[in-house]
Amino acid sequence: MTDLASAVRSGLAALADPEAAGPMQRYMKSAMPFRGVPKPARERLVRELVATREVPSAEEFGEAVRALWDGAEYREERYVALTLTGHRRCAPPQDASWVPLYRHWIVSGAWWDFTDEIAARRIGPLLRADPDALTPVLRAWARDDDRWLRRTAVIAQLGSGPGTDLALLTDTIEATLDDPDFFLRKGIGWALRRHGRVDPDWVRAFVDAHPALSPLSRKEALKHLGG
Repeated sequence: MTDLASAVRSGLAALADPEAAGPMQRYMKSAMPFRGVPKPARERLVRELVATREVPSAEEFGEAVRALWDGAEYREERYVALTLTGHRRCAPPQDASWVPLYRHWIVSGAWWDFTDEIAARRIGPLLRADPDALTPVLRAWARDDDRWLRRTAVIAQLGSGPGTDLALLTDTIEATLDDPDFFLRKGIGWALRRHGRVDPDWVRAFVDAHPALSPLSRKEALKHLGG
């Protein structure tokens, strides 16, 4: 176990609230138990640890977040690993070489809390920074057997705004259009609703052109467009 990972685990143990742990686990429907440490307290812990330690090398950082994730006994350890990868001072610059790590986390995490954070705040920025590398990855993920990779492919552009790659958005949605999975259908609607903020006419036209959209996806897509 790396020093940083050990410090995170010790910090989480000190903040543990057993009375909160059970309800948190039930809410997330998690097989992995919780310490009972809410997000604000986890973020304070990360700030304190980063402020009082030397910036780790890229290798040390990678070892720490992998140790936290793969050796996690409590769900908060994985939350902190993910938070650390987005910390500007602590995390090394990221590029497409990080994709295998995030893929592993999406598949092994296998739930919406991990998937949505990774998709929107890790994979999305990597896509915008290097579309040539990430676009084929997301097209492949949209057709993967793993539903969380498929959801990631659909919602990765939530933060892209006017720069959304509409061909990629269309392709990832069409690849999952017939899937009955609730999280995929919700994700499709979410992606379309978000793009509707910048191009409502395109979203309306897309919905009209895709009668096979599930009622849930259609409802979510048109929620703020009068549909």
